[in-house]
Amino acid sequence: MSSNTEITASQLARLVGLPTGPTIVDVRTDADFAADPRLVPASLPRDALAVTAWAAEFTGQDVVILCQKGAKLSEGAAAWLRHDGIKAETLEGGFEAWRAAGGLLVATGKLPPRDELGRTVWVTRARPKVDRIACPWLLRRFVDPNAVILFVTASEVPAVAERFKATAFDIDDVFWSHRGERCTFDTMIEEFGLSCAPLDRLATIVRAADTARLDLVPQAAGFLAASLGLSRMFRDDLDQLEAGMLLYDAFYRWCRDATEETHNWPSSAKPAWGRPRCR
Repeated sequence: MSSNTEITASQLARLVGLPTGPTIVDVRTDADFAADPRLVPASLPRDALAVTAWAAEFTGQDVVILCQKGAKLSEGAAAWLRHDGIKAETLEGGFEAWRAAGGLLVATGKLPPRDELGRTVWVTRARPKVDRIACPWLLRRFVDPNAVILFVTASEVPAVAERFKATAFDIDDVFWSHRGERCTFDTMIEEFGLSCAPLDRLATIVRAADTARLDLVPQAAGFLAASLGLSRMFRDDLDQLEAGMLLYDAFYRWCRDATEETHNWPSSAKPAWGRPRCR
């Protein structure tokens, strides 16, 4: 039985990818990372023994600390955070328990270098519609919660990528882009090893909306309409991204938990006062 300062792999799995989920901090040693460099989704690598230097970064957040086996490194780092007034739990059994339970793991072989603040930096075309909102959502919910997204004039994306050490996505002739009939969102799911039933279902909706194949799934037309509506509501791309995150959060939860649920209004019973006629 886990203690009141531990969370199990199954409990954490229900929180991964949600905007209300905890911040996950991975304090495995360099040797542990070398043995398996994959990451629990959206986890942030940190040095356990330098906890006093980075603890303040997580003030006001709920944090889950994991090390290789859920022992001394995660216990010690979590205790320091709690000493500083930060709510912190450890992952019971650590990385090994998560892996044994079949939890999603982010492949890091294609992960871009992080900047001096530990963030990945990405750049794409301005005025996003579907794929250029979907990809930042995936990055921030499953890969790097602090990912920086730069929206610039389409013709300037390659130069900005080079000058600002950012990774270009969703433009022609780059690694992170469309492949055949599959869109950039599909590419990121594949390359980061994030294929699972909910994300694959969401990817089909995104692909259908992004590539004008609305016949693929019945949700695609409404999803496209909502995406285009958001693009008209906001002049600032980052404001649009922030609003779009909620749209993707909602569709992800539907893909994960609610595909079998139906809505039963209006009921079959006829109101006593009758139904007015439309003229």
